[in-house]
Amino acid sequence: MKCFEMTCASLLPFLLFALGFALTACGGDAQDQQSDYSGPTQLEVEGATDRLLVYTKTSGWRHDSIEAGVEAVKRLGSDNGFSVKHTEDPAYFSPDNLSRYQAVLFLNTTEDVFSRDDQRQAFKAFIQNGGGFAGVHSATDTEYEWPWFGELVGARFSNHPNNPNVRQAVLEVVNRNHPATRPLPERWEREDEWYNFSFISGATQVLLRLDTDSYEGSDHPGNHPIAWYHDFDGGRAFYTGLGHTKESFEEPLFLDHLLGGILYALGR
Repeated sequence: MKCFEMTCASLLPFLLFALGFALTACGGDAQDQQSDYSGPTQLEVEGATDRLLVYTKTSGWRHDSIEAGVEAVKRLGSDNGFSVKHTEDPAYFSPDNLSRYQAVLFLNTTEDVFSRDDQRQAFKAFIQNGGGFAGVHSATDTEYEWPWFGELVGARFSNHPNNPNVRQAVLEVVNRNHPATRPLPERWEREDEWYNFSFISGATQVLLRLDTDSYEGSDHPGNHPIAWYHDFDGGRAFYTGLGHTKESFEEPLFLDHLLGGILYALGR
């Protein structure tokens, strides 16, 4: 009996370790994960009059490029004279808080990112009062039950090619009269995860279109918009389907594209 008790005692640490490992493994692919991001949450640029709120809350798939994206946007702010605040707290969406900003960037948000309707209404009022919105990649995979948001962002994510999900494709500039496309080549070859959409608003002005002959997996052969902008409900909205990978946020042309969208959302 003593031998059995000693064996159990000696096995306890291993059993606890195994249990912890099993729980981790079960949650390893869990989609509802918030960041352990510990970098500075705010960048103040001296003399800046423009302020951008970066929102990265996820309740679905969480992209591992979010942290790289936040840091990249802060560098863009520092270099281009706008201050940046980063949050994943839906309670921050109140009329008083939002009144400090000219634009809000949804950076790879997923699924439900607000916990109460008053937060949604505060954001809606922000846009209706002339505020700007920019969405990156999975911003179209966000707030499915809120039709107004779907019209704001301009599309709803449906699926993407798999095996591999990141693949080379060619983008074509449709409209060069916008800061998000002026720095880009007419045909731009790059790797990313290319979204297909279940809905694309006809009210948007398309900026970039995928050449669907350049890769396999498009559900929109011959006409596959992937970045656009529009005036919406009193405010401005820009969306780019690019930005799945960490590498995107180190890529000069992508950063030029993103910066142009942010400056448009800020109202510059």
